[in-house]
Amino acid sequence: MAEAPPNGTEKRRAAHRSGLAAEDRAAVLLEARGFEVLARRVRTKAGEIDLVARLGDLLVFCEVKLRAGLEDAAFAVLPRQRRRIAAAAAAYLAAHPEFDGMNLRFDAVLLARSGAAEHVPGAFEAEA
Repeated sequence: MAEAPPNGTEKRRAAHRSGLAAEDRAAVLLEARGFEVLARRVRTKAGEIDLVARLGDLLVFCEVKLRAGLEDAAFAVLPRQRRRIAAAAAAYLAAHPEFDGMNLRFDAVLLARSGAAEHVPGAFEAEA
């Protein structure tokens, strides 16, 4: 007998597991480049930040995108998401005054299902 197609709950669970694995891959990539990953899946009232990392006096808010290919992943960081990430970063900074005065940057880690990965420093600017 053939298996039934996955229902909505199973698909959400699989997507959640895939997202966690992608964030793990991205964290390893950043750490290999000297970053200290300070937080993962930061939830604020404004939205979620995938990774917060630090390198010296640079604080990076990083969006992780996993798609079939790197090009697809690059196009997946939409303007609406960039605004949400910037608002979430502002909320994070308001809750963490110890980071006042640090240089800030918004990066992306693009991942392909083939295993290819690319860190894009300064992938986008904060938008109002």
